Amino acid sequence: MHIDFAPPSNGTYNNAGSSRQLANYLEHEDLERIEKGIYTEGFFNLMEDNIYKSKVIKDIDTNIGQLLKTDAKFYAIHVSPSEKELQAMGYTEQEQVEAMKRYIREVFIPEYAKNFNKELSVSDIKFYGKIHFDRKRSDNKLNIHCHLIVSRKDQANKKKLSPLTNHRNTNNGIIKGGFDRVTLFQQVEQGFDKLFGYQRQQIESFDYYNTVKNSSISEQLKQQEQELQPKEKKIEINQENLFPINLENRETGHQACNSDIHITIEGESRTSVNRSFNQGNDQTPDSLISFSGDLSQKPIFQYPTPKLKRKKRRRL
Repeated sequence: MHIDFAPPSNGTYNNAGSSRQLANYLEHEDLERIEKGIYTEGFFNLMEDNIYKSKVIKDIDTNIGQLLKTDAKFYAIHVSPSEKELQAMGYTEQEQVEAMKRYIREVFIPEYAKNFNKELSVSDIKFYGKIHFDRKRSDNKLNIHCHLIVSRKDQANKKKLSPLTNHRNTNNGIIKGGFDRVTLFQQVEQGFDKLFGYQRQQIESFDYYNTVKNSSISEQLKQQEQELQPKEKKIEINQENLFPINLENRETGHQACNSDIHITIEGESRTSVNRSFNQGNDQTPDSLISFSGDLSQKPIFQYPTPKLKRKKRRRL
């Protein structure tokens, strides 16, 4: 899950004035989908779907009591599930869209309200969402994500709410409360997993990403060591115990000879070991062989075919 707060700018995300420019931008996909004969999704809030853009603009632009001309009037937030998360949200595009709206209403906005530490509930947050279906710079097949326009003021137009403040939980001074973005990311991730029964791997978690991004190299290595699981088991097998072959020739007057043993492990993963050694009196080759592969199959031994010496004929 990728969540980010768009930084204010002089362009689309200029939040010191009207929300019209941002609302217009959020409808840019609609024309493309209509031309292709594909359904579109209107704006939504906590209780309603398919809300007209004009209502969104009016509601956000008039909820600015006691804000200065240069103050932020609203904030833009992007909520972008990964492909795996989208698959957990539904099989069809329509199912994923409905699941996304449910996630925003039941998980994201309630946690957003709690993080201000001002005893706010989900109904105190004035917001509008817009589902987008595509990302032009993405190669993923599934790209559904959600844009949120959240008012700087609460529904009652009394309390100022800034998710970009550097204060977290302040009780002293003029500023009360604050906003902890790290806690928000953790809580909405856990809420997603609970809502959709998603089995999140450690490498997908915000905590893992945050550690890799901000920790020292030694801490990063430690985190990666905990995550990595060996894909292949490397087993050291005692050759004499696994393959009880008496390679010693205890006959008197035995002479040194060269021998080759070819060991083939049958299965999906085929491993061949060729060992050449010189065997002298009461001497055996190295007894330890290390290999990886499918151990469920029995080894097949192939001994070299002895070469017969031809007897030379005497000429009469």
